[in-house]
Amino acid sequence: MPDRRRFPVVNTDRLNLDAADRALLPSIRDILRLDAVASGMPEVLAGESKLDNPVRWVHVTETTGTASLVNGGELLLSTGVGWPQGEHGLDGYVEGLALVGVAGLILELGARFKTAPSRLLEQCRTHDFPLIVLHRETRFIAITEAVHGRIISDQMIALRARDEIHALFTELSLRGSPADFIVAQVGRALGAPVVLENLNHQVVAIESLDFGDDVLIDWEQRSRMAHREFAIRAPDSVESDDDQRWTITPVEARGIRWGYLIALPGQRHPAGRVNVLEQAAVALALSRLADRDADEWTRQSHQHLLTALLGRRYRSETGLAARFEAAGVPVRDRRWVGVAVSHWNAATCGAAARAAAREIGGDALAGVAPTPGSAHLIVALSLPKNLLLTDQALALFARRFALECGIDGDELVVAVGEEAVDVAGLLSSLEEAAELLRHHGSTHSRGLAVFRVKNRPLLRFVNSLGGDPRLQAHSEQMLRPLIDYDLRRGGDLLRVLLSYISHPGNRTQAAASSHLSRSVFYQRISLIEELLGADLNDGETVSALHTALLARRRSTR
Repeated sequence: MPDRRRFPVVNTDRLNLDAADRALLPSIRDILRLDAVASGMPEVLAGESKLDNPVRWVHVTETTGTASLVNGGELLLSTGVGWPQGEHGLDGYVEGLALVGVAGLILELGARFKTAPSRLLEQCRTHDFPLIVLHRETRFIAITEAVHGRIISDQMIALRARDEIHALFTELSLRGSPADFIVAQVGRALGAPVVLENLNHQVVAIESLDFGDDVLIDWEQRSRMAHREFAIRAPDSVESDDDQRWTITPVEARGIRWGYLIALPGQRHPAGRVNVLEQAAVALALSRLADRDADEWTRQSHQHLLTALLGRRYRSETGLAARFEAAGVPVRDRRWVGVAVSHWNAATCGAAARAAAREIGGDALAGVAPTPGSAHLIVALSLPKNLLLTDQALALFARRFALECGIDGDELVVAVGEEAVDVAGLLSSLEEAAELLRHHGSTHSRGLAVFRVKNRPLLRFVNSLGGDPRLQAHSEQMLRPLIDYDLRRGGDLLRVLLSYISHPGNRTQAAASSHLSRSVFYQRISLIEELLGADLNDGETVSALHTALLARRRSTR
């Protein structure tokens, strides 16, 4: 990628300026607002559509042979004193200026002409060439000083901005910052939404700022259209402050292209939007080269989405659904099921979960549970509405997952939440699955096991109440003596109570699951009954305590 950190020194030599550099030059419209020009009472007679032409220099000329002396981008100042006499003396003059790319012509009236020559005006209108007349005498030296001062000042600002951008992304590269953080820095620098997508136009990371996730609605379709427009756009097209186009830069290194960095419409940056994106693309390419495997971008993308969902870090369900769609996981006309899989190598098995989902006809987002202390994989299964998630389908999912991960299927415990049709339902389903796994994952000993929350009505009931304060009050009232005891003495009464309730009627198995001898376990049970003033042989008491434990675990996740 070209290094645009340095501006060329502005002089009368030819400057091969690209779009980013040209965008930082003042336009004719900007120059007409300068006091030195405004004092001459300027009037635009032709070429109004070209007033945004960039001006790289101002050149004073009194002859019609100027075309052979300039290189393009100049704004000419003239009184016409040296122009030829006769009606046709100016023939071909404007055409020659337009051919070499002169930005425009300012003619001061008074010394030679009281009004613009009709032949000159005719040619300017024919070629849509900017012609401005000054109705008052003006010091040309004041105009050139003002314009050149503006150009040099803007270039110094741009140089400092480019150095800052270069330093920022060099630092991120050396630090080994992940893709999502780099994208976030680009968005903040440009003050516009920025998206990193893969070659399939699926979103890997996004910085939406205050625009929300709605910017991702119908992302793939919009992205493909923008790429087509970008491919046919003139390479020297100029960025403008009100540019409504996307800026697209490939992310590639060593001949391999991994995706594209895209900035949505926004304000012009002093370093140039293209330059900012290219510097960030280099940092992203270095980050990609350092990734552990080819699936790293997808894994990170899915992890961030699930973390946002479980952490309630989204503005609207519509926006989050758009993020799911943009990441390549269909949402429309689908059913969702939350799944939790117990496995020690959860961080590397996201691709295995997606392959297992495809095995049963669905799609999936997969990531490590963001809850501290958790070591399991969470999977958001996206299923066609006509696909039934039977026990056989779940067993097939588990076996394919184990095969893809290269592990023994007997090591797996799979917990499945209720089916859902929207984001809120998926969130509840994932939480149900995680809670179910926390219970069965610690008690199951050997063999592939699949547990469904629909077989756990009490857990489903507690999750349906969410964070209802009445449920929290019930939990606190029932368990406070045990909580206080454990906090004061570093005890394990809550854990023992959970083991007891998880194995109703079988104290031997309950003692084994709590990793205590039977005699010690029985002592703990007696102490619990004493502290609570309750009989643990009473079914209603056990149900109330079970509800309190589930509510507490839900609120402390």
